[in-house]
Amino acid sequence: MDTLTTRPSVAEGEPATPQPLTSRRIRSDRAFFGIVSSSGVLVLALMVAVGVFLSYQAFDALQARGLAFFTTSEWQPDRNQFGVAAVLVGTLLIALVAVAIALPLSILTALFIVEVAPTWLRSTLVALVDLMAAVPSVVYGLWGLFLLQGQVVGVSRWINSWFGWIPFFKVNGADPTSPLSSASVYSASAFIAGVVVAMMVMPIQCVVMREVFSQVPPGEREGAFALGSTRWGMIRVVTLPFGRGGMIGGTMLGLGRALGETIAVLLIISPEFVIKFRVLEVGANSVSSLIALRYSEASGFELSGLMAAGLTLFAVTLVVNFTASWFIARSRSGASSEA
Repeated sequence: MDTLTTRPSVAEGEPATPQPLTSRRIRSDRAFFGIVSSSGVLVLALMVAVGVFLSYQAFDALQARGLAFFTTSEWQPDRNQFGVAAVLVGTLLIALVAVAIALPLSILTALFIVEVAPTWLRSTLVALVDLMAAVPSVVYGLWGLFLLQGQVVGVSRWINSWFGWIPFFKVNGADPTSPLSSASVYSASAFIAGVVVAMMVMPIQCVVMREVFSQVPPGEREGAFALGSTRWGMIRVVTLPFGRGGMIGGTMLGLGRALGETIAVLLIISPEFVIKFRVLEVGANSVSSLIALRYSEASGFELSGLMAAGLTLFAVTLVVNFTASWFIARSRSGASSEA
């Protein structure tokens, strides 16, 4: 034992009463406690340092533009007309498309691995999903640019043909009734970028959901089967309610990854500084792509504006990740299951 526990001695003949217990950490226990505490403090200190650095570097741009920095869609620092409204909207649209595609894939994959796949296949599937998260983002970007984009254009055309009456799926300059209409109006869109990012965030979401689903108490599974439930019925009334917090947390973590993706998005999109909610239409932008595209040529004042854009993305991602951590910490079973 690393911790010594002692209790006060009781004189002979005295009545037995509850005695307080005292503990004293030995040297190895104190060393471990110090290392773990220092690591936690170091992580928090680094996060605060990043925030302070970005705030200091962005001070000039934020002071010059004020709240207009968050409502201006242009990016012309030489004319003092710049802001993150357009790129922030583009970032959110790409991230939402990615999460909308990756969420059902993640849930179904995690359920298959935990509840359906045989034991001899399970470890292989886990390794394959984990390896997807290790693929560099530039590889996903090249794959999306040279292979996926040509295939997704047809999907974009089909969505516009059937759901173009919804402003979100409308494409200006496209004739959904003509199969010979130009495909260029559908390329380099937020939708295609979102599909590529979805393949990158799916492993992160799947890992979190898989770990939560695997913690379902066997007694609850067996109780559902004992009451005559089918496998799908057991998943519906036991596994999914148990993993609700994990599904929400995994989705939020994937959203945080999607918000900050840079290279894959930069390779696919055609940058535009216009607030646009039409995800199928050519042209999009994101905060991280803006920084990567303009940083090498940025002057002093424009560099401050890029730092302000980075600070905005840092704050949004921080909120998303803390929200995800809160949901994951609260993902417990028992009371939430219906079995």
